[in-house]
Amino acid sequence: MMRRSVGGVRKQGGRWYGLWYEAGKKKSKVLGSCGDMSKGEAREAVALLVSERKQSPDKRSFGRFVETVYFPFFSRKWKHSTRGKNVNRVTVHLVRAFAGRMFGEFKRDGLQDFLDEKAKTLSYSVVNHLRWDLKQIFDLAVAEGILPSNPAVMLFTPKSAATRARRVMTAAEVKTLIERLDQREAVIAKLALLAGMRPGEIFALRWGRIGEASAEVTERVYEGVLDSPKTDHSVRRVALPERLALDLGGWRRCCRDTRDDAFVFASERGTPLSKHNVWLRNMRPKLKGLEWCTFQVMRRTFASLSKANGGDAKTIADQCGHDVGVSLREYVQTPMLGKLALVNELEKLIQ
Repeated sequence: MMRRSVGGVRKQGGRWYGLWYEAGKKKSKVLGSCGDMSKGEAREAVALLVSERKQSPDKRSFGRFVETVYFPFFSRKWKHSTRGKNVNRVTVHLVRAFAGRMFGEFKRDGLQDFLDEKAKTLSYSVVNHLRWDLKQIFDLAVAEGILPSNPAVMLFTPKSAATRARRVMTAAEVKTLIERLDQREAVIAKLALLAGMRPGEIFALRWGRIGEASAEVTERVYEGVLDSPKTDHSVRRVALPERLALDLGGWRRCCRDTRDDAFVFASERGTPLSKHNVWLRNMRPKLKGLEWCTFQVMRRTFASLSKANGGDAKTIADQCGHDVGVSLREYVQTPMLGKLALVNELEKLIQ
């Protein structure tokens, strides 16, 4: 009879097999030839094996695998900003839920039930990221030989997950916002609204990167850390409208340090200003009625107003620093007047 605490042995085909339970499941392993070891030696071998496994958690448990294999491997490709978000999301929502579960216990329907439950309280974006996290973790487990196939490959993001309305500003709201801000903050807002720049790119901008009608994006700052731009598409030369170029020149005359390597929007210590501090202290308090207008809304407004004004998708995407698909799917929002013009033109074809 097998003892669960230390395991047992069985003779089969001239070999000793060690037998034990792990996470409620029966396990076995060939210990050696019956001619090379006695039954007592086989029992000692399986007892040692069980003891070692108790002391060192099996990497086939979800939590152990994520901490010792998944995070170390994928963090090598994640940028600083991405790493913090990914580690926090996976730890909070996945590791806490599945830490001690063995990979062989996961089934597709159970994982989909998990996403369905998360969709009741989390946004569509977070649940969609969790779906991708699960697929990536199980893909790596398959590559490591722990699983024969990926049970997360067919998972889908539940439609019940809450989605946020992607608001954009009208041209009149853009004008109001800029008029209410002081000189420095107005230039910052214009770089987002009229040039389509990300806030991390704006606050990492140096004087030496600004030309007569363009700005070269080669850096970004995220939570105080200077890094390379978000994607390969993000490294680019941004076109600057004429008045914005003049406004930048006016702001430069107000700055103490305008050397090439100095930041355009620098703190007293010469470091990049904090996006959060500038927004909360200097911008938002002056935007009564427009508090909902975040930096992301500003970039979305740039893309949407540019498209409504006749801009083509490729040019807008190149200016924003992402591919055309992302530009159309995530940023460009079509106003009702634009939709009406479209359907009215279509109707004319059949009249």
